[in-house]
Amino acid sequence: MTTFIKINKADNVCVALTELSKGQDIEIDGKSITLKDNIPYGHKFLIKDIEKGQDVIKYGYPIGHLREDHQQGELVDDRHIQTNLAGLLEYTYNPVFNEDDLKEGNDCHVDCPTEGLPTTFMGYKRKNGDVGVRNELWVIPTVGCVNGVVNQIVQELKAQTGFENNTPGAGIDRIVAFNHNYGCSQLSEDHENTRKILRDMVLHPNAGAVLVVGLGCENNQPDKFEQLLGDYDKQRIRILVTQKVDGDEVEEGVKIAKELYDIACQDKRTETPVSELRIGLKCGGSDGLSGITGNPLLGVLSDYIVSKGGTSVLTEVPEMFGAETILMNRCADKQLFDKTVKLINDFKSYFLSHGEPVGENPSPGNKAGGISTLEDKALGCTQKCGKSAVRGVLDYGERIEQKGLNLLSAPGNDLVASTALAASGCHIVLFTTGRGTPFGTFVPTMKISTNSNLANRKKNWIDFNAGVLAEGATMDDTFREFTKKVIAVANGETTWNEKKDYQEISIFKNGVTL
Repeated sequence: MTTFIKINKADNVCVALTELSKGQDIEIDGKSITLKDNIPYGHKFLIKDIEKGQDVIKYGYPIGHLREDHQQGELVDDRHIQTNLAGLLEYTYNPVFNEDDLKEGNDCHVDCPTEGLPTTFMGYKRKNGDVGVRNELWVIPTVGCVNGVVNQIVQELKAQTGFENNTPGAGIDRIVAFNHNYGCSQLSEDHENTRKILRDMVLHPNAGAVLVVGLGCENNQPDKFEQLLGDYDKQRIRILVTQKVDGDEVEEGVKIAKELYDIACQDKRTETPVSELRIGLKCGGSDGLSGITGNPLLGVLSDYIVSKGGTSVLTEVPEMFGAETILMNRCADKQLFDKTVKLINDFKSYFLSHGEPVGENPSPGNKAGGISTLEDKALGCTQKCGKSAVRGVLDYGERIEQKGLNLLSAPGNDLVASTALAASGCHIVLFTTGRGTPFGTFVPTMKISTNSNLANRKKNWIDFNAGVLAEGATMDDTFREFTKKVIAVANGETTWNEKKDYQEISIFKNGVTL
């Protein structure tokens, strides 16, 4: 078993794939190095002497500079490395793809063999031509004031239809109430963020039917919200305004929800090409192996989906800082490059407007796992989107229009970003983690562990273990197994967040509350 890895030939650090001991001799690049510190797994050690101010190179790119002189064989982590990130930057478009690449499909080459892999999944065809991977009944409040009402509607509907303890009835995968605290006392952008995310949920193809429940006096007025839905399926989407109900609004809500239930129960899965599949790419609670195991695995899967005409979406804009030029130069044209520059600089401006540094270090869990700076995190994060050309750039709350790889504006926060991915139209969120987390958003949220220790300790969280890649498993074999698992989830196999009924939403807020 390999005990450490030099990721790129230009790197001046290696990453421990298991715990290494002080005094241990290792061979790297034809020379012997004696470790001067104990090196926890996932952490970095120098393979050459570096002076104060010089860059630490990982993945072939700088991840910051040293605060003091250090020698080969020494551990270097967040205590020793200072970010190179600063404020807004000007960027130049240096595309890695030419016109022939984009025309001939060389922009979505898959690094692993794909023969025999699934090219279809069993989806639910919707009236508007869209396809879902679940057939659920959702009860969505326009405002937090009616959270209790929607909870009671769902509880009573489950009791009447045999859904106690999440036991699905015929044709329906799940009945869910999605509580949130917004919809009133919000201004401008915050107000629109709430409206857009709730609209995106109501129109999401994973819902076979939706009951929207409003109060009546909220900022997010139900009649104006209905206009935002456009030409929607009025048979499967109903709106209840509780202040207009004479009598018990829960009783009225259950009556409507039961009608929706009976309609959605008639839906059946049909064979659908992978070109209709949309996957969201997310990581959180990362460790030093995230950019070596789980994230590169998602990258190959993303390239495969894109090569079949499908769609993948990468978000967490602050965790692109330090790796943004890689994404910018993969943009299919100058217009997309300009939108990506705006994506990055708008989020940097957001940080700076609140007096926060652009290069704020990752979370304590990330640091404990071996990630030292935001650049270190970003260079690992961006591997989730493989090597395909960027075909779309989305603002927060926008829905996917262009197939292929898309970039989406959203913060790094796990639940906010995962909600945004689902709201953009992703059927499934693929979530890599080295530290572990149980949560899920309103679509299946599949957890991929980046190390086997986590997978073994948290079998009730983790859906797939990519940690085997650090233990001798090949990327070819792991990718094949992973692809089949993702398609199985699209076919209806439940993820752990679904089994545990961990389904939540969180909406990005950055303004004033009245």
